[in-house]
Amino acid sequence: MAGDGSYDLVVIGAGPGGYVAAIRAAQLGMKVACVDRRASLGGTCLNVGCIPSKALLQSSEKFAELSHGLSRHGISAAKPKLDVAAMMANKEKTVSGLTDGVAYLFRKNKVTAVTGSARIAAPGAVEVRADSAAPQTLSAKNIIVATGSEPTPLAGLAIDEERIVTSTGALSLKEVPKRLVVVGGGYIGLELGSVWRRLGAEVTVIEFLDRIVPAMDREIGTALHRVLEKQGLTFRLSSKVVGAERTKSDVVLQVSPAAGGKAETLATDVVLVAVGRRPHTEGLGLAEIGVEIDNSGRISTDAHFHTTVPGIYAIGDVIAGPQLAHKASDEGVAAAEIIAGQYGHVNYDAIPAVVYTAPEVASVGKSEEELKEQGILYKAGKFPFTANPRARIMGATEGMVKILSDAKTDRILGVHIIGAEAGTMIHEAVVAMEFAASAEDLARICHAHPTLSEAVHEAALAVGARAIHI
Repeated sequence: MAGDGSYDLVVIGAGPGGYVAAIRAAQLGMKVACVDRRASLGGTCLNVGCIPSKALLQSSEKFAELSHGLSRHGISAAKPKLDVAAMMANKEKTVSGLTDGVAYLFRKNKVTAVTGSARIAAPGAVEVRADSAAPQTLSAKNIIVATGSEPTPLAGLAIDEERIVTSTGALSLKEVPKRLVVVGGGYIGLELGSVWRRLGAEVTVIEFLDRIVPAMDREIGTALHRVLEKQGLTFRLSSKVVGAERTKSDVVLQVSPAAGGKAETLATDVVLVAVGRRPHTEGLGLAEIGVEIDNSGRISTDAHFHTTVPGIYAIGDVIAGPQLAHKASDEGVAAAEIIAGQYGHVNYDAIPAVVYTAPEVASVGKSEEELKEQGILYKAGKFPFTANPRARIMGATEGMVKILSDAKTDRILGVHIIGAEAGTMIHEAVVAMEFAASAEDLARICHAHPTLSEAVHEAALAVGARAIHI
């Protein structure tokens, strides 16, 4: 759809930050256009990120449960048959349903969707090019840059999205590889490694540091490492890939110690490069108009998402902070409200993060390591799922809930959960932290029995050394 030229706001990028900003701005009475390279709205998250990866995680978890997880319940079945094409079709159906939903929301809120590559020609002017058509210029009183991020490349590994892939290629493999090497032990690598391990691949994770998910609370990260090893993933920590050669039958990697030393060879069928993501700002013309970009390639903004050029704002993965879809969405709402003259705000101390492995890992706030580094005195309360009745019923006893509170005030500073449904359970802690609750506040809330959430209750009690069931 083409725009008619003049807008109160032009949003560049239709991902979870951009499309939410566009809709909120329209709700506030602005005339809005949203530009994206894809005709399919939703950005990386809906098209080749969060949504398709979770669809495959769900499908592969069902396959794993049917294969070897139901016997304890007295349920047995013939060896399940995997239909990769049907699994991928379900993923695509899920994606298309949600991207079509965003298009409907744009129509409902009278947001103009413009397909093409955007460049800010000058403050207040966005040039859009679509294929070989002549460029059109959209006039805008305000501009929000919400172009997200892209996979960080790794020297020596030329991406072809067939045998050396990013997350995009790993979401569309036509068959289960016999061997898969994941380069990078972060969220993306562990989630996609889990998908293909459950479906039968031999998975090796190569991580440069001495631990996986290094930003995670160390105790929780260690527990995740242990359970993933039980599931059959192999880890090579403190290691780096220094080169790769494609042969007729496989990919041969050169792997050496991170600290330096003799390289070894490792043959595999598919390599997933998942060493992180970098802000996607190339081609936007930011430097030419004076928008400041920091040493990490992120757009510099103030607390109200203003860049160094008046009338130009930035949100999501292109600015500082965790690269999370929900963080971008909150920033999109806040930025739209600020532009409308309202008070938009994001509480960065209460943004949850989830790793969708099995078990899930979820956290909000500070880790123990961060509290120690900052010299903050704290108390810790822990409760294992082995002592939770619902977890035993489900056969999901791996993991724990861990609550950290201020040693003097008892205000909750961080909550970390590894276990079934952790991504849902963490939101009780997010609400508590948003309202500056104490561990005692959580401990005094009546939790239904038997539920997994009782583990949160018990961990809060444990902060005061009065847990009942351990």
